Amino acid sequence: MHQILPIIMCGGSGTRMWPESRESLPKQFIPLLDTLSTFQRTVLCLSAPIFERPIILTNREYRFLVAEQLAQIGKEAEIVLEPIRRDSAAAVAVAAELALQHGPQTIVGVFAADHMVRQPEVLAALCADGARAAAEGHIVTLGITPDHPATGYGYIQPGETLEKIPSLRQVRAFVEKPAEETARAYIADGYLWNSGNFLFRADIMREELAAFEPAIAQAAAQAVAASKLDLQFRVLDLEALTGSPRTSIDYAVMEHTRRAVVLPADIGWSDVGTWSTVQDLSLRDADGNCILGDGVIMGARNVMVRSPERLTAVVGVSDVIVVTTADATLVLDAAQAHKVKDLVAELNARGRKEALEHTRIYRPWGYYQTIDLGDRHQVKRIVVRPNGRLSSQKHFHRAEHWVVVRGSAEVTINGEVKALHENESIFLPMGAVHRLANPGKIDLELIEVQTGSYLGEDDIVRFDDVYNRV
Repeated sequence: MHQILPIIMCGGSGTRMWPESRESLPKQFIPLLDTLSTFQRTVLCLSAPIFERPIILTNREYRFLVAEQLAQIGKEAEIVLEPIRRDSAAAVAVAAELALQHGPQTIVGVFAADHMVRQPEVLAALCADGARAAAEGHIVTLGITPDHPATGYGYIQPGETLEKIPSLRQVRAFVEKPAEETARAYIADGYLWNSGNFLFRADIMREELAAFEPAIAQAAAQAVAASKLDLQFRVLDLEALTGSPRTSIDYAVMEHTRRAVVLPADIGWSDVGTWSTVQDLSLRDADGNCILGDGVIMGARNVMVRSPERLTAVVGVSDVIVVTTADATLVLDAAQAHKVKDLVAELNARGRKEALEHTRIYRPWGYYQTIDLGDRHQVKRIVVRPNGRLSSQKHFHRAEHWVVVRGSAEVTINGEVKALHENESIFLPMGAVHRLANPGKIDLELIEVQTGSYLGEDDIVRFDDVYNRV
């Protein structure tokens, strides 16, 4: 049995799942259907004996989220950081280069972190056949049998079966996202959805990239060769990766190569790409309604309420999706779920920070959440994980008041260390050099009240930081 080195692509922003999925916390890190994120589900799905220790390819902003979510499920991986986004062709090229360091004939599996597979044991069995084909020089793509005429996916036209491995078929053509009528015709003709997940030999993918997109191949090779360690993360070289053109692996290789084969994979796959997909995957009552979080639905049919933080009530409507967060509410015709991406573009054009950021911002030591914001004050809830330490820092335009509501805090002000416990507080004058740490075994929670003429996050000077952010 050929072993597979899984490389999990974990850098997307998931704009079609706004307002829960945003640049600061994209959909792959959100528990959309249960207590696990799709990223965590993917890692667990790739834990069968056929898979080696995975490599996670993500960007610098998500590095601590990846590490924390791996720890939550008790899994380990090599975490590789892209300093700049360059689409799937560059990501696959980097995956091939990383795998080449394990050996030229290493079998690579490229999987998306924001997809869901409900039958992981079937995936593992199919990947054994896919790995055999990859070992013989084929580039294998996983094709999903369509269950409806989706217009948001690319399609694959399968051809003859492989003589040695009859579960795989030649690829006759890759086709773009079709109109609905064309999609129906594709389904009738036996086309498959292109899942965007691949199996290949490392040296074969490098050869194909060098033949069809030499600039991408060269940039990836240089970015990996010049990569450096930062804490427990491997950071690709920025200058080298900047030289890579932005394009998808389908355009770069799959539509040109003669090595492409497709593995029909009925594995309970979903890209969980829109809110209507979440609605389809959720349990519904007799009226077709589902509630994820805190909601009430009356006199309505085919309604989904997604409200993890506050009560959301819906009365007397049908075929509607309502998603509520701390700072935004989306009311959506379920049939137009694909337009959420356009909405986010409009919010960005209007300069709305809600398009990119949540009120809760994650940091390597924990997170903070804005509770109230005025012209000259801001109130935050701050949570510091056990052994977490904020940077040593100062602010020019604001003072801060801290009140501990749970756990214990170690506060350093101008070199003096003080211990705070529940119901105790401290004042940090403007310009004071200070640091907050959690020496305890439980989360430290405190309320921070900022006062001053400017309250932006860029009013900070860091002097020392255990997470290398200085």
